[in-house]
Amino acid sequence: MIRSLALITLALAAAPLFAAPGGNYAEREAGRALLERLERVDGVDIDAARALLVEAEYQPEIVEKMRTPAERTLTWGDYRPIFLQAERAALGADYIAEHREIFDRVADETGVPPHIVAAIIGVETKYGRVLGNDRVLDALATLAFDYPERSDYFTRELEGFIQLCVEESLECDREVGSYAGAMGLPQFMPSSYRAYAVDGNDNGRRDLWEEPADIIASVANYLAEHGWQDKARVALPAWVGDADQIDDIERSEREPAYRWDALRRLGIRVDAPPADDARVGLLEFDGAHGTEYWVALNNFFVITTYNHSPLYAMAVYQLGQEIAAARQDAAG
Repeated sequence: MIRSLALITLALAAAPLFAAPGGNYAEREAGRALLERLERVDGVDIDAARALLVEAEYQPEIVEKMRTPAERTLTWGDYRPIFLQAERAALGADYIAEHREIFDRVADETGVPPHIVAAIIGVETKYGRVLGNDRVLDALATLAFDYPERSDYFTRELEGFIQLCVEESLECDREVGSYAGAMGLPQFMPSSYRAYAVDGNDNGRRDLWEEPADIIASVANYLAEHGWQDKARVALPAWVGDADQIDDIERSEREPAYRWDALRRLGIRVDAPPADDARVGLLEFDGAHGTEYWVALNNFFVITTYNHSPLYAMAVYQLGQEIAAARQDAAG
């Protein structure tokens, strides 16, 4: 998630829609404008929408977390052990075994392998064990109305959340998630929930908290819709063949910067290289044992659409590899 702290003082001073923090959000000018749009543009029952917004409570600690995110200072050496543990890999293998029919069907339909889907759920919420501590309604309302830096974005997410609550009968007064408003086992924001969540068991609802078929199919559908390539690799360990050129090579974060043949000519080496015309990016991480270089392929950058951080995408990839290995060990 992109968080800009520029011009905070100016934004705070020049935003007439922002009253003193908290209060009845349904009675704030911005809240009334949101309710009007929900009724007039989105066709949402105004009484149901107002009843939800009245329930929202200001949470000042959420604003503080948004302005000082801990993950901003983490290196790969710090980040990797948070998500790469034998326990989490074993839980992922068990989760696939428990829902094997669903995983196999979804893999056939989307081309996204079970170990990648399971790794995302594992990184996000440890298979439902760490769903977050903030009520989603409170988080989104707080950020929409009392976090001027990104008010427009979070107002749209709050609008989508209220639509979901009313249209799909979600229990939105009790659901908890991340301090940024991400929801369910896969931690979808409301816009992603509305666009990519799937009714995997055909019961007429998309429930990303309680229904494994919906959860698994929705993660796979998200990746497939963002360009996942079936049976393609994600990332390759790399080393520098020409140390004199490394400072001149652009590092990639969310999109590839080179064709493989161009990166190879710049002195980067990998085992089992991709096709010359493959679009790739060079990653550089500060690992526990020194600098690590990786060549990222298309599927790596698809994972970064789920979360923009290359650290996140690498954690998903490596946890997926460990889940796959745990499944093989169990089978053996």
